[in-house]
Amino acid sequence: MGGELYQPPVSLSTRRFEITLVNPPGTRQPLTLLESLRNGHAPSLEPVHQVFCNRDLNLAEVDAVGFDMDYTLAHYHQAAIERLSVEKTLERLVRERGYHPDILDLQVPTDFAIRGLVIDTVRGNIFKLDSHRFVGRVYHGFKELSGDDIVEYHTQAMSMTTSRYALVDTLFALPEAALYATLVDYFERTRPEHSHDWRRLYDDIRYCIDLAHRDNSIKDEIVAHLEHYLTRNLDLALTLQRLRSAGKKLFIVTNSYANFTQHIMSYLLDDLLPQLPRWQDYFDIVITGASKPGFFTDRAPFLRVDSEEQVYGEEFGSFDSDTIYQGGNLIDFHRMTGFRPDRVLYVGDHIYGDIVRSKKSTAWRTAMVVQEIEGELLRTDELREERARLDAVEMELVRINEEIAYELGLFRRLQELDAPEDDEEVLAAFDEVRRNQARLRAKRQQVLQDLWKLERQIETQFNRYWGLLFKMGNENTILGEQIEVYACIYTSRVENLVHYSPMHYFRAPRQPMPHERS
Repeated sequence: MGGELYQPPVSLSTRRFEITLVNPPGTRQPLTLLESLRNGHAPSLEPVHQVFCNRDLNLAEVDAVGFDMDYTLAHYHQAAIERLSVEKTLERLVRERGYHPDILDLQVPTDFAIRGLVIDTVRGNIFKLDSHRFVGRVYHGFKELSGDDIVEYHTQAMSMTTSRYALVDTLFALPEAALYATLVDYFERTRPEHSHDWRRLYDDIRYCIDLAHRDNSIKDEIVAHLEHYLTRNLDLALTLQRLRSAGKKLFIVTNSYANFTQHIMSYLLDDLLPQLPRWQDYFDIVITGASKPGFFTDRAPFLRVDSEEQVYGEEFGSFDSDTIYQGGNLIDFHRMTGFRPDRVLYVGDHIYGDIVRSKKSTAWRTAMVVQEIEGELLRTDELREERARLDAVEMELVRINEEIAYELGLFRRLQELDAPEDDEEVLAAFDEVRRNQARLRAKRQQVLQDLWKLERQIETQFNRYWGLLFKMGNENTILGEQIEVYACIYTSRVENLVHYSPMHYFRAPRQPMPHERS
């Protein structure tokens, strides 16, 4: 099919290298191929192509690998998808909810929202949380709040289980958050004297974006212009083919329905490899309309459908590789496949629907696709000098804190001396310690200011509103924490697995607790 194949940001030549066999001086026999390999250096793998490990995972012990489709097998052009979603949602806000047509001309930034944000639907704010549920940056529209405007968030326990807060945890939710901020900003500018129902605004956006998905207007546009919205990459085909060749069963479990799945997967895989001409040839089982996370908790039946979603029966016995299925549930999936849960690896992009829920419901191993880290890794490499300066400032802060602690210890020791109150030497020592403490505290405050300023400068090089995806200062974000806890491995693309053997042993780095680092 049409469309140019994806060219990665860094050359993939790291996995292909030439070996030249020569006769070393004074020898009679040339080096063998194996000796040449051993004498050479292993090619390095650029960070953007690496798979990162939170929990040991031996692929040799994996019998089956499952995949979500959207934002997992299918790598979308995010800015194009956001513009499309916003356009369709604005149209429905005007037509279905009676909003003024002026909103159709609003410019909604595609660089505003990132995953892991939280929408406060009562106050109309959007904020970023760290793993301790501490609120960092807060925006009302595109105005950053501080001081008394956000004191509420710092004086109450943040519970994400209430209906007041909506977590932005998927790439599909990014246009929703960006549009919410844009409309909050619009109403504050155009109707500053009015009181606003921010909860209703959120509900209207949510309804209209869901409607745009339900009436297929978004999907129809994607299908009509696949090359504009999707990345087609030969390495995806090679990755799946290598896993199959290693004897692993491959399956798809996606919430998208059969017709859309057929179009997307056909564009991604058809005719890329001569031995696997159809996309169905890569997979042993294809399950569409799975309604995750309900797939892992409910007992919906498996229905046999065709690519037009015509249902022609229910499946009770076993799966056929040439049949597309719809719905289903985890219990019947294991009964019909016989897969041992702990020998299944599932790859997805939705932190809750794919990763957290599958981890809590079964012993499946998990791999998270986080396509945003590709850009962050490239930017991190470009900011090596700035990050080195940040590390130096942090070390300076540690040194100053140690000096302050030492001076405090001297002060306590002076207090413990059995000396007259008017002892001039002791009084002079007290004065000197106080001066040192004052000097060090003033220096610490200055270093802290420098640290915060440099930290903010670096963070805005990633996202000018929110900074890094996984970090808020020194702490992990709520998204970073969830990936660390629930994803065995994570990477920016499924096809990064092509750089690893299908029998590779992913080994997690040792994570010492603070008391173990001393």
